[in-house]
Amino acid sequence: MIRAWGITDQGKVRQQNQDAYYVEVRSEDLAVGLVCDGMGGARAGNVASLLAVEQFTDTLHGLPDELREDPEAVLAQGMAAANAAVYHRSHTDPDCWGMGTTMVAAILVEGRAYLLNVGDSRAYHIADTGIEQVTRDHSLVEDMVRRGDLTPEEARNHPQKNLITRALGTEEWARPDFYRQHLEGGSCLLLCSDGLSNVVSDQELFYEVWYGGDRSECCRRLLDIALSRGAPDNVTCVLFELE
Repeated sequence: MIRAWGITDQGKVRQQNQDAYYVEVRSEDLAVGLVCDGMGGARAGNVASLLAVEQFTDTLHGLPDELREDPEAVLAQGMAAANAAVYHRSHTDPDCWGMGTTMVAAILVEGRAYLLNVGDSRAYHIADTGIEQVTRDHSLVEDMVRRGDLTPEEARNHPQKNLITRALGTEEWARPDFYRQHLEGGSCLLLCSDGLSNVVSDQELFYEVWYGGDRSECCRRLLDIALSRGAPDNVTCVLFELE
């Protein structure tokens, strides 16, 4: 059985919440979730993230059978629809010029998670063995880490850590990465924007999810930690638990 929760907050510095999320448990062994983190200024970032979520979920509702039969194809179609909508709006509405959004999305089917990401919103697998970042950030500092120019610790505090190299809606065609993750009973999958992962370490995420208490309150606890540290960005997370 799958249980799921989500939360979003503008944080303590931003004047507007430019994050958006969606989570739905469709049956005992089927669930969907995504997190988007918009960019493009005060008037446009929230438009990009909300539009992406709306277009993605509209695609899901139009492909009920494919969710089980070919979840990666559904992810690709949903992402493409979201990208097209954000790209079109950014080129037809002067207030939205140049906007875009990250996306991390997951479809959980029969003990396996199928994932897609564009940008630096993340997915983590959490089990009794620890925490693992499933997705790879599309960011300048991640590229520098992979080249050996930065250590992960240096990347965490790098002044350009928020510069992403891919986003939805900034080009006519987006380039996502796809992942698969086995989910054993009792394990969790966490999706989050960088407003959480930038201020709460991986080990802190693991401890709060695994040992922090009632899972139904976990997203709230993670948000409270971010808020206690100043929450300089919007904070969003979605948590799935396999019982």
